[in-house]
Amino acid sequence: MKTPKRIEPLIEDGLVDEVVRPLMSGKEAAVYVVRCGAQLRCAKVYKEANKRSFRQAAEYQEGRKVRNSRQARAMAKGSKYGRKEAEEAWQNAEVAALFRLAGAGVRVPKPYDFLDGVLLMELVADEHGDAAPRLNDCHLEPEQAREYHAFIIRQIVLMLCTGLVHGDLSEFNVLLGPDGPVIIDLPQAVDAAGNNHAFSMLERDVGNMAAYFGRFAPELKDTRFAREMWALYQAGDLLPDSPLTGQFKDDEHHADVDGVLREIDAARIEEARRQAARAEVERGPSKGEEPPPPWLQ
Repeated sequence: MKTPKRIEPLIEDGLVDEVVRPLMSGKEAAVYVVRCGAQLRCAKVYKEANKRSFRQAAEYQEGRKVRNSRQARAMAKGSKYGRKEAEEAWQNAEVAALFRLAGAGVRVPKPYDFLDGVLLMELVADEHGDAAPRLNDCHLEPEQAREYHAFIIRQIVLMLCTGLVHGDLSEFNVLLGPDGPVIIDLPQAVDAAGNNHAFSMLERDVGNMAAYFGRFAPELKDTRFAREMWALYQAGDLLPDSPLTGQFKDDEHHADVDGVLREIDAARIEEARRQAARAEVERGPSKGEEPPPPWLQ
């Protein structure tokens, strides 16, 4: 097939020998099967920002580090340079996440190289050597669903132990290879400690997995792994092999709403008293009146 223009630099640099076929085109990138020597790999070509349907929502970018203050200011202003830098940072986030997670033992496609907006990585294949299907395209037996769900939960724990939350995990972002599920699509991965939305994204990721596998094993829909692992993470006790039950008991202590309201009213009265005292000081004493005490001056 004709070589896509964006992949030409990889061929010129000897990273890719030829483009075999297109694999898929998604909301943020087009993926091609390429030959690198005797191996088949994937080349993920990121789409330009104005050609993507997935927007770089602020909640995903919160807590991400930038190279310097100039880059941060440009990205905040939305200048041409800033948009270019934001786009590169968005793409680099997936590359960094893949290397980080692969090093931690998370089952993600192995990354090889990244050049000019093209990510070269492992082709996840099925037992016949064809591209592995997405979970969404698979029908599972109940026991398979339980097994794969347990595996995915452990992968999410491993990710959280490295300080990352996928942020967009669903049956559309998991491939089913011969050795089990493989997590893909990570440009929106968020920093668990630096992003205020991290827990809500974790809960959504885990909930999506429970809902999908729960189609085949309904009891999985009632599990609460997200809250359980997050509580351990916040306490600094989460480990890759931390035992999880899928159950979590909410704090049943009721807030003293009336007490809080009384405290607010007391603070409001005290502030009004202070403002009145300051106004009295600024106005000064009336004729024949004693000046206010020093603590009000």
